[in-house]
Amino acid sequence: MPRPTPKNSPDPFTPLDFQLVLLRRMADHNPELVETARADLGVSVADMREANRRWQAMRHARGGRSGVSQYRSVLGAPEQRLVRKIGDLDCEALLWPVPLWPDLRFEVLLAPTGAVWNAWLIRTPGVPSPPLHTLADLTPWSCTVDEAARAFAPARPLEGSAPTRWGLEFTAPDEESGTPRRVRAEFTWGLLQRWQEV
Repeated sequence: MPRPTPKNSPDPFTPLDFQLVLLRRMADHNPELVETARADLGVSVADMREANRRWQAMRHARGGRSGVSQYRSVLGAPEQRLVRKIGDLDCEALLWPVPLWPDLRFEVLLAPTGAVWNAWLIRTPGVPSPPLHTLADLTPWSCTVDEAARAFAPARPLEGSAPTRWGLEFTAPDEESGTPRRVRAEFTWGLLQRWQEV
């Protein structure tokens, strides 16, 4: 009787695991929201940590996939391909659905050379942006970097504290008084996490 083949490779890294990677970075700012999302997915804190550990190992492995090929290997074929104009350059944007956020897509923006320029969450093309008029509208996970920058233009981009984090500084009115307030908003994977007054 043939012996069973030993399992030498770990389970494949799935789109669910990738969502856990996104959540792991957001847990620093919004642990309650992450806890609810994790429960909805039916996974444990240990599952989330393990997914993040494996993702980091994949990213830094010698001879492993890099750039857009890593995203393709996990997420499969993109749902959409778009051309985005960045200055004088025509860049390709690849979009994948993210079940946790049905109105959002995960976008990987490629330079003309094929290098990954950016990877974050955006609003699904054709889906209306949320109404953003005052600071009260800026709740965690309510909007993306691009949406906040457009709603409260002019916004000044800020360097994030980690590769998956971005910042914006802009002026927005207080809901009750209407008084303009200068704030700094923080985003993880392109999704708003928090803001504070400058």
